[in-house]
Amino acid sequence: MAFRNLYPDSADDSQRPSDLQALQTRRRAMAAMFGSSMSLAISGRAVFAQESKVQATKAPEAKSRATQIIVPFAPGGSGDITARLVGQYLAEKTGSAVAVENKPGANGIIGVEAARLAPADGRTLLLATTSTHAANPSLYKKLPYDPEKDFQTVGVFGSGGSYLLVNPQAPYQTLAEFVTHAKARPGQLNYGHFNASSQVPGVLLKNLGGIELVSVPYKTIGAAMNDLIAGILQVIFVDTAAGDTYVSSGRLRALAVTRPKRWSRFPELPALTELWPEFSLTGFLGLAVPAGTPRAAMESLNGHINDAIVSEPIRSKLEAFGFSPARLTLDECAQHIRAERRKWAQYITLAGIEPQ
Repeated sequence: MAFRNLYPDSADDSQRPSDLQALQTRRRAMAAMFGSSMSLAISGRAVFAQESKVQATKAPEAKSRATQIIVPFAPGGSGDITARLVGQYLAEKTGSAVAVENKPGANGIIGVEAARLAPADGRTLLLATTSTHAANPSLYKKLPYDPEKDFQTVGVFGSGGSYLLVNPQAPYQTLAEFVTHAKARPGQLNYGHFNASSQVPGVLLKNLGGIELVSVPYKTIGAAMNDLIAGILQVIFVDTAAGDTYVSSGRLRALAVTRPKRWSRFPELPALTELWPEFSLTGFLGLAVPAGTPRAAMESLNGHINDAIVSEPIRSKLEAFGFSPARLTLDECAQHIRAERRKWAQYITLAGIEPQ
């Protein structure tokens, strides 16, 4: 079965899917051909899986006393990459096995619930993200967990922004050209999202740009990225960690970044604030433990995580991905989560997204 690229050299608009049903049919067909390997076709994961001794595996038995890091999203995203980097450091420094388990689904809620219900003994950690700890409280009316009451963040890797990514064969070379192209084709361009960090900026782009885009939700970043490469999607927002390999290799084109200002690594890329001053979205990654974890265990984890993010080569890798790692105490971590939660509530209000 052949799949039609939406960006042939002739650039015929009539070749785009006529409606969302056609798009979904294509996605199901592609999934049947390639199966779950699509979600694993992320270069970042491949690179770091080779470097890390930490393996994605099923939760270890309690008797092994291994430390478990639950990543509430699929492999290949920035959280998965950074969790493995820090997990390897923890394994080396503590002499204890560290297992990373991906539990994707429901915008991170499935993985968060697994961590919330785990023993509060300091051996179960949760990858805390912008989606799970900052945005979800404003996106859901009845969230089954409270990021501040049910968890204590024991380390923050840093904050960073996202790329606005498009297919390199697309006819638009700049952000302004994309907006002009989209305005001329209302409802014909599709944007994908797989978590709050990709959903909210997509809605902001629609509202601030005055363009009509079709929202296409995905369970995994891998499926969304593959559809963008295939030309099924026309735009997606992906954090700079997960999108770095694609941009550097030229497989995808970045039109802008969501950081407040241009990024020194790619100074030619404009910040979205240059077109819309209010379009500045940054997120964070860190590690949290269930409420009730002994203070001594939390302080120990806090110290190890702080040491990890400022050590080499982890610090350089985080900075290359657009993060700004900094040591935070437990109290400062809690303050950071509260501030991020308030900030993303404002973003979601600006985007006009109603809680589900």
